[in-house]
Amino acid sequence: MTDQPARAPYTPDPAILELGEAFYDPVRAADFPQTILRFRNDRWAPSVGLDTLSDEQWLRRFGRFEPLPDNLPEPLALRYHGHQFRTYNPDIGDGRGFLFAQLRDGAGRLLDLGTKGSGQTPYSRFGDGRLTLKGGVREILATEMLEALGVESSKTFSLIETGEALERNDEPSPTRAAVLVRLQHSHIRIGTFQRLAWFDAKEEMERLTDYCLRHYYGEEGGEDAPARLLAHVVREGARLAASYIAAGFVHGVLNSDNIAITCQSFDYGPWRFTPYWEPTFTAAYFDHNGLYSFARQPEAIHWDVVQLAASLRLLAEADALTPALETFPRQFQAELTKAIFDRLGIRPSGDDSQDAILLVTLEKALAAKTVTIDRFFFDWRGGRRRDFSPAQDAYQGEPFNTLGALLERFEPIENATAHPYWSDETPCSMHIDEVEAIWARIDEADDWSALERKVAAIRRMGEALRGGA
Repeated sequence: MTDQPARAPYTPDPAILELGEAFYDPVRAADFPQTILRFRNDRWAPSVGLDTLSDEQWLRRFGRFEPLPDNLPEPLALRYHGHQFRTYNPDIGDGRGFLFAQLRDGAGRLLDLGTKGSGQTPYSRFGDGRLTLKGGVREILATEMLEALGVESSKTFSLIETGEALERNDEPSPTRAAVLVRLQHSHIRIGTFQRLAWFDAKEEMERLTDYCLRHYYGEEGGEDAPARLLAHVVREGARLAASYIAAGFVHGVLNSDNIAITCQSFDYGPWRFTPYWEPTFTAAYFDHNGLYSFARQPEAIHWDVVQLAASLRLLAEADALTPALETFPRQFQAELTKAIFDRLGIRPSGDDSQDAILLVTLEKALAAKTVTIDRFFFDWRGGRRRDFSPAQDAYQGEPFNTLGALLERFEPIENATAHPYWSDETPCSMHIDEVEAIWARIDEADDWSALERKVAAIRRMGEALRGGA
């Protein structure tokens, strides 16, 4: 879901009902004091036939949660467990969100509309089921930036301010509240499978495995269904991990309940983009041991996928599952090469060893932390350094001399630098000071113009990275 979306008619398909009541709990959305529309994703709404909704209709559907036609008659809080910072937690599930609708896009993919901040559910525990407006704004910025950089991410579909004042321990309070709707390929998580393994629910595990294969990977079930599903998730997990590294992104909370079975990135809390190639950079202040630091994200995602394999042992022997797990490192390296080359705008050489040498040299150059990640990829687009850059002094000497010589052996992709974006003076970035500045304008003056300008700038960068002219 990173390419330009194509317009499609509204095509409801509440497929989740096939799984049965063991997988979810019907819930009701909170009755919010107000519904003030702050963001509607007019880039993705046409892809699922919802662009014709007026703002008033949009508020009714995504602020009051009136059911969409021929879709889920009531919201469903999904049941799951998960490892949180490597500690198993059987007391979680959709605690401040629910599945609101399912529908098909023009390519026939089953997509979900899920919520964040829509009220309490049976899994809220001691939480209020709400989302801060700042959290919603941060999710817009994360998803827009990741989509532009080629990361398979959920899309922030809607953000509506709700007129409530929330108390939070980790930010100034009271603070404004919002309800967010995301468009995503699947809300089935690795933790969904873990819950079934916890209860030794073999029949439900078979049903879920077949459901995921059919709706997300276009295959039917069978005796080898667990091994085939795991192989898909290993491949997609390796792709996700590589795309995070190439984007310089740190998710912050890569728990097994935050890894979708399609490995589409979602659920953004303490995320950050690391300014420099800093392996130990963390996003969450509570990640004291750096478990989910920048460089450890491939390890974290692999570990989560291993938990899926452990859950599927309910259906299959270890000998049938292990071969897929063992391919993760190799697939990650291949996906990392592709992701880095895509961001640079160059073609692979056809020689794996030469491509690997380039990646090692590039990482060594960035690890010196003399230039930011965004500036580097901007200045070296197409594999050739631009004539002038504020970072030109950083490019003198080693290891950039070696890197430049290596890059000359690689061909740029078509239209690598054709877009006017590549003539700008400054690359589009998303560092924490920018995020805080955008929020400050909203918080202090209810001024949304900085957010609107940033989203437009990010989308323009995305066009440039896709090779548009």
